[in-house]
Amino acid sequence: MTKTIVPFLDLKAHHAPMLPEINTAIQAVIESGAFAGGPFVAAFEKEFAAYCQCPHAIGVGNGTEAIWLPLLALGIGAGDEVITVPSTFMATAEAITHSGATPVFVDVDERTCTMDPSGLERAITSRTKAIIPVHLFGQMADMDPILEIARKHGLYVIEDAAQAHGAEYKGKRAGSMGDAGSFSFYPGKNLGAFGEAGAVVTREGALQEKIRTLRDHGQSKKYHHTMIGWNSRMDGIQAAVLSTKLKRLEKSTELRRAHANFYQHALRDLEEVRLPFAAPFARHVYHIYAIRVQNRAEFMSRLEERGIGLGIHYPIPVHLQEAYRHLGLSAGSFPVAERFAEELVSLPMYPELTPDQLSLTIESIRDVVACAVAA
Repeated sequence: MTKTIVPFLDLKAHHAPMLPEINTAIQAVIESGAFAGGPFVAAFEKEFAAYCQCPHAIGVGNGTEAIWLPLLALGIGAGDEVITVPSTFMATAEAITHSGATPVFVDVDERTCTMDPSGLERAITSRTKAIIPVHLFGQMADMDPILEIARKHGLYVIEDAAQAHGAEYKGKRAGSMGDAGSFSFYPGKNLGAFGEAGAVVTREGALQEKIRTLRDHGQSKKYHHTMIGWNSRMDGIQAAVLSTKLKRLEKSTELRRAHANFYQHALRDLEEVRLPFAAPFARHVYHIYAIRVQNRAEFMSRLEERGIGLGIHYPIPVHLQEAYRHLGLSAGSFPVAERFAEELVSLPMYPELTPDQLSLTIESIRDVVACAVAA
C-alpha cells in the first residue's frame, strides 16, 4: 500500500500549535462543571455572532440541528416544501424531511456549484415555504437574486453555511443575509470542534428566542415547557475549544486562500483540469479545493500511487440517493449537479500545508495529466 505523503487533511498538524491553550480551556470547563450549555457556550455564542456580523448566535449539538431547528422555529412542517440543491451533503435534505416538509431541488450553477437562481422560480409552488441555498466548498451562493425571489414570493431563506465560516458575499458574512444561517463545527470544518457541534445565527430576536427554547426541550425556564422541543444543546467543552480556535480562524482562512491561489496559478495551463471558480462577489474560504477531471477513477488512482491524499464531494447527488427514491427523480433531472458528482476531485486543503507538500501535489498532477495525454 502506497504511503500517503500529502494527507488530504491533517488535523494533528492543525491542532498542535493550539494544544496548550486548548488544554487550558478544557481544564477550565472541567473545573467549573459547566458541561451542558452554561457560560462557555454563552461566551462562544457572543464571539461567533460578532464574527458573523449578526446580533444572535445559538449553539446547538451539530450542523444538522442547525438547519432543522430554524425550520421548526419558522413553523415549517407537514405539507410544506423547501427548495434546496442536490449538490450538498445529505444533512441539508434530512433536516427538511425531519421538519415534516418535502425537499424540492433546483440545479446548480455550472461555474460555482451553488444554487442557480435562474431555476428557482420554476420550482416554487403554493406549498413552498422556504429556500435553503448551500454555500458549497467555502463560497457563498449568489444571494441577491435568491433573496429578491424569496421576498417576491414571501419565502424564508435559511443559509446552509456549514462549509463557509467567514465567507463573504459583497462584504456580507455567510449566515448574515437570510432569516437564519446554519453552521456545522464538525472536526474537519474550517472552524472545527473536538466532536459534534453547530450554531444558528440570525438577526431576528423572536426567532433566536424560539430556537433557544426548541434546543432545550422546549423550556422557557426550568421545568416550564412552552413547546415540544429537543435536546440540541452545545456542550461546554466544544464551546471552549471553538472559542480558542475562533481567534485563529482569520489567519487560517488567509492561508487556505494562499494555497488556493498557488494551485490556481500552477495548474491554470492544464486544459484537462477545470479549476474552481471564485465568483467576483465572493470571498471564497476554500473549505474544499475541488477540481474537475474526466476519467476520475484513473486520475485519483494515479495520484494516490504517488502518495497524494484526495477526496470526493459528493459522488451521488441527493436526488439520486436511495433514501429519496420516493421523490421519483431520475438521472438527468439535474444535469449540472450530476456532472459535478462524476467529475469533482478534492485536493489537499488545510492551513498547515507546507510549500513542499503543495509543490509535490502540483508536480504529481502535472505528471499524471502528461502521462494520460501521452497514452
